[in-house]
Amino acid sequence: MIVNCSEADTGVDSSSRSVSETVNGSHQFTIKGYSLAKGMGPGKYICSDTFSVGGHDWAIYFYPDGKSPEDSSMYVSVFIALVSEGTDVRALFELTLVDQSGKEKHKVHSHFDRSLESGPYTLKFRGSMWGYKRFFRRTSLETSDYLKDDCLSMNCTVGVVQTRVEKPKPFGIAIPPSDMGLCFKHLLDGELGCDISFKVGEESFKAHKLVLAARSPVFRAQFFGVTELAECENVDIEDIEPPIFKALLQFMYSDEPPNFHDIFSSTSSSSLVMMPRLLAAANRFDLNRFKQFCEAKLCEELSAETLATTLSIAEEHRCPHLKAVCLKFAAENLTAVMQSEGFKELEQSWPALMSELLETVASVDEEKPSAVSGKKRSGSSVFGLDMEADGEAESENPNSKRQRRVEE
Repeated sequence: MIVNCSEADTGVDSSSRSVSETVNGSHQFTIKGYSLAKGMGPGKYICSDTFSVGGHDWAIYFYPDGKSPEDSSMYVSVFIALVSEGTDVRALFELTLVDQSGKEKHKVHSHFDRSLESGPYTLKFRGSMWGYKRFFRRTSLETSDYLKDDCLSMNCTVGVVQTRVEKPKPFGIAIPPSDMGLCFKHLLDGELGCDISFKVGEESFKAHKLVLAARSPVFRAQFFGVTELAECENVDIEDIEPPIFKALLQFMYSDEPPNFHDIFSSTSSSSLVMMPRLLAAANRFDLNRFKQFCEAKLCEELSAETLATTLSIAEEHRCPHLKAVCLKFAAENLTAVMQSEGFKELEQSWPALMSELLETVASVDEEKPSAVSGKKRSGSSVFGLDMEADGEAESENPNSKRQRRVEE
């Protein structure tokens, strides 16, 4: 969202704001009889039905023998085309090749979850196309779980950028942000109406059973299930340090990120030392959002030197998002990671992770096959504004002569 508020800052009597957002829509395209489509020849395609998103019509083009003759039919190509009249249509795209094994290891190319240096893609005119010339190596595709019963399935999501100007309404009442978390935190800090006390090490913490039960399924079962704690007013908590339990309580009342600086300072320990304990506590009380804050903190500090330790933490404490980030980071910085001190220990402690790392490396190479040693991987297999090799966006009207333009 882009907000213009310069007038309000200078004390002018009027104001407005420009809001840019995407209108999203998806289409599922299934190709039955994939083997019969092979041999059409480079540049020949199978086209989906048209679908409408953001006031424009779109279609998916699948090239069984690749879009370009120079690839010698080694890759299949997939493109999304603007098939209705339009000028300078700006959009984001996501292509997903569906894993039909049930493992949900889909192949996803998305621009919705990452920032683009040049902003959304601009399709100049009817027939403009965006997509991947080297979407998937054909030999790998034909032995993968993406092809089942000679059938492929892919999902396409288009987000068309639209901009509007909002003017202030002549009459209205401004609604302040929610302060519910602050109010509940005051209850905890002031110990008002507390009905449970926890003994953690040498410290005691008072709390409210209802609040804890609402936030943690574990506490809900303990306080309102058939357990010995249902009538207890004093509970001993073992195997958790007081600063960690305090952080858990504050999170459950406020829903705010933990203050990692205070936790690490109070224990005089580094984040890599304390994070396993925090994640273990989050798992113990089933606090998934707290766990995600910890994963995000570890991602911020990820480097070649910390990768091995962080990846082992992700595996031990069942952190799938953190694990995926670590594997991708390792694949893209493989030399530096393998030279780090912790890599050999990672090999010995978690041998199964090595095969997953190899799969990730292969996946990264599949997406970006023209890597050059010591340099940033080329994006030349992608047609659009993020092409680093030649800066071209290709447009093609299936019923007319192909055109090529260079993006400025």
